[in-house]
Amino acid sequence: MTLTNQDLVELAAWRRKLHRQPEISNEEEATAREVVAFLADTRPDDVLTGLGGHGVAMVYDSGRPGPTLLFRSELDALPIEELSGVPHASRVPGKSHMCGHDGHTAILAALGRQFGRQRPARGRVVLMFQPAEETGDGAAGVVADPRFGAIAPDFSFSLHNLPGVPFGEVRLKPGVVNCASRGMRIVLEGKTAHSSMPETGVSPMPAVSELMPVLAKLGSGAFSDDDFGMVTVTHASMGEAVFGVAPGRAEVWATLRTRLDERMAGLCAAAEDLVRTVAREYGLTSAIDYHEIFVASMNAPQAVDHLRTALDQEGVRHTEDGLPMRASEDFGIFGGSSPSAMFFLGAGENHPSLHNPDYDFPDDLIPIGARIFMRTARNLLG
Repeated sequence: MTLTNQDLVELAAWRRKLHRQPEISNEEEATAREVVAFLADTRPDDVLTGLGGHGVAMVYDSGRPGPTLLFRSELDALPIEELSGVPHASRVPGKSHMCGHDGHTAILAALGRQFGRQRPARGRVVLMFQPAEETGDGAAGVVADPRFGAIAPDFSFSLHNLPGVPFGEVRLKPGVVNCASRGMRIVLEGKTAHSSMPETGVSPMPAVSELMPVLAKLGSGAFSDDDFGMVTVTHASMGEAVFGVAPGRAEVWATLRTRLDERMAGLCAAAEDLVRTVAREYGLTSAIDYHEIFVASMNAPQAVDHLRTALDQEGVRHTEDGLPMRASEDFGIFGGSSPSAMFFLGAGENHPSLHNPDYDFPDDLIPIGARIFMRTARNLLG
């Protein structure tokens, strides 16, 4: 059960095809169809489509009792204009695969090819091509789908490529590996006025000016502490783009981030109290809602042990360096239904960073990621 040179050529070409036609979160309909078509000749025993949106699950069943292993990748791209200059660059203005989800999808497709040739000796493998990771909607939608119960795993595994780490090395540890985060949208309402008589209205301008720096100061604790909290103001807008009207409405957006889910509740409460206090001080009404909610992503020790064994057997160097990370990842949702673990696969120390406009997934990572996953599956299922 190894990949041939022809497999690798075809997988890289397919990855680049996906790269040219990116779809952002909750719009991955064509990408999902590509996955189904590409793996059709592997004759999966079951194919579930439309999971949690546009998710696809390919099931390879031995027909014998045993564990169910879920391997997950993401389908969605980002609303970023690509500036990589590669021949296979995005053909969709303002959208691109600047996080490498096209490469992760190709790694899972590599597993599909191998299990299409030879089913596991026992149990089942589920290849979960998940939508909407970037917005935090996808994993929650998949797990909430009534059909997920039919493929409920005993273990769940995933990976993410990571620029800044030597090529082909792995970062892996038990416990928290990605922070909890959520987007907080604050709306402040006053009353407009003629710009020559601003005193006849109620402007949110002084409240916005005061609120932005004090929100950022709500963060506390070193990142190494469980008490870590962080608030980043990401956007602000006020009034209309005209000179004749003093503003009566403003929005401030901020991202709240903590190492642990338990800490998030306290940080949200503190931010909400601050918003209400400042709004009252300036005679404004306030409203708050939350978007892109990510729970902390926790690696289960027993799932990590299975990955470590596979890494050692495959001769892949791995350390815990750089973990946990401040960035968020919705794979943590799968940890609520099975022991799960994600590892981070080095894309090169000098490789362009994730979400940068010049990023492109390194095709040579496809066989490395597939080899680690396949060894994990062999060890558990034979």
